[in-house]
Amino acid sequence: MDEKIIKLAQIINESNNIVFFGGAGVSTESKIPDFRSEKGIFKENTSIPPEEIISHSFFVRNPQYFYDFYKTKMIYLDAKPNDAHLALTKLEKMGKLKAIITQNIDSLHQLSGSKEVLELHGSVMRNYCQECHKFFDVSYIIGTKGVPHCDACGGIIKPDVILYEEELNMNILEKALEYITKADVLIVGGTSLMVYPAASLVRYFSGKELVIINKTTTGIEKNATLVINDSVGKVFSEVMAIVEGKNYE
Repeated sequence: MDEKIIKLAQIINESNNIVFFGGAGVSTESKIPDFRSEKGIFKENTSIPPEEIISHSFFVRNPQYFYDFYKTKMIYLDAKPNDAHLALTKLEKMGKLKAIITQNIDSLHQLSGSKEVLELHGSVMRNYCQECHKFFDVSYIIGTKGVPHCDACGGIIKPDVILYEEELNMNILEKALEYITKADVLIVGGTSLMVYPAASLVRYFSGKELVIINKTTTGIEKNATLVINDSVGKVFSEVMAIVEGKNYE
């Protein structure tokens, strides 16, 4: 077995204060596209750049165009948790993982059974009326033609996701920062750490072990205890076989 996999299993076995910080690469194995790769959302051939479409100002200016894009390119209700999600749920139940801090908006961590999940960029599963603040689930959005309107007051419904030009939720940000600063082990997985301010949270880690699991470089490799350039689900599948005592060779 790969020495790095064995090393990560050892790090996990020896700690009960682990925090996981994840990005789009965690969900690509669930067939949800990322943003910046060759097959990512930002490579979509649209007359308006996707980055502009999912901005706050564009949503306000042209909610019809926004929702046409959003419903087809950012909601994946058929997606299922993969080996990474399932492993993190197991580690939480074992008392080792204290929190998942995610940049993803698909809520697959919760679907897997994880409890302490901090969604830095919100979730497609939640939506709210901008006028009366009534909440709606994702099925209401999908089932509405055109722009979804509130069934109580008629206001335009907005996804509870952080669009470009919007600030992150400070309560969630502060809670994430607290978990990271207190952690003994920080595992960064499936993110190139290019999206700020979320990515800057990693800088506040001062614990014992910093682990990076990502196919490409992140820019913080020099500070890491362990770097594994592979898919997050594959790595966790192999690591959990050791952690759960199923495979030591």
